[in-house]
Amino acid sequence: MKDFWKKANFKGHLLTAISYLIPIVCGAGFIIAIGMAFGGKSQDALVIGKFNFFQALATLGGHTLALLPVIIATGIAFSIAGKPGIAPGFVIGLAANSISAGFIGGIIGGYIAGWLAFAILKYVKVPSWAKGLMPTLIVPFLASLVSGLIMVYIIGTPVSWFTSLLTALLKSMNGTSNLVFGAVLGILSIVDFGGPINKTVFAFALTLQAQGINGPVTALQLTNTATPIGFGLAFLIAKMLRKNIYTHEETETLKSTVPMGVVNIVEGSIPIVMNDIVRGIFAAGLGGMCEGAILMTMTHGEGATVPFGGFLMLPTMGKNWWVGLLAILANVVVTGIVYALIKKNIPAGAGESKSDASEEEDIDLDDLQIM
Repeated sequence: MKDFWKKANFKGHLLTAISYLIPIVCGAGFIIAIGMAFGGKSQDALVIGKFNFFQALATLGGHTLALLPVIIATGIAFSIAGKPGIAPGFVIGLAANSISAGFIGGIIGGYIAGWLAFAILKYVKVPSWAKGLMPTLIVPFLASLVSGLIMVYIIGTPVSWFTSLLTALLKSMNGTSNLVFGAVLGILSIVDFGGPINKTVFAFALTLQAQGINGPVTALQLTNTATPIGFGLAFLIAKMLRKNIYTHEETETLKSTVPMGVVNIVEGSIPIVMNDIVRGIFAAGLGGMCEGAILMTMTHGEGATVPFGGFLMLPTMGKNWWVGLLAILANVVVTGIVYALIKKNIPAGAGESKSDASEEEDIDLDDLQIM
């Protein structure tokens, strides 16, 4: 059984698909966030002369995000079967959308489409003259037909039921359970700084957002936003405490880490955290825990209607925008204070590279020859 799971590589294919998904989420997320921040609302269709610029942005971003089940299914199928998996992955993703199986349906459908395409490529024998048609016609047609029908008639209905039950359960959560759920979500969102755990939580949060539960994905993304800024605040707090917690290289890294956090990119923190993993994870985890608990408790699980954008997500939270801002501030303050306190003092000048002047002194001009 262990060998089966290893060969099936469920985790690897999912993470590959999510890596394809994230740029689309980022692009569409920023587009819809900008549109909604300036009063635009997503339209069912853009009728010439009946929409403004910001409505166009909101609509473009909204329609793109509605295709996330299709994108994740296509990505998984492509990861399993290569190019022949793209068409069946796309078809089964559309089928999942059509039958309201959502993001979970897209994930399951991606595996089905990919394995079907792979099986047809490996086990279906055709005459030599038809081998050139396998990747472009025979495999896409057969795998798309079979996988699409499986989703519509077999997989889609139970997945839709499960998604509805999960949605009802989360919507029924009270203050205490929202607090615990938010705290755990905040920790898991940041514990590996954009790694596999973060990506898995992101997939789960997108599943819930597809069902109208926006809190989890908001908690995750605002944690990603706040943590790098928190490490920047730690620098200032440490200076007030007369501590030196960053090397020269880490201080230089902060100059890009903090702006990256503002636009919802947490990976800029990795070079800093890698030099003190335990303390970095502890401080970021506490900040994420506080942020997730505040957000999920005070908004009762509601959140931004877009899955990306950092501070641009706040206007899409409606009247709860200030709760999102409060959650970010709490995360930044907790992360900054804790990291500044627990981080060991570093000797002044540690990690500082040689100056340009000293490097220039090492150059011997006598070695230069003009031919």
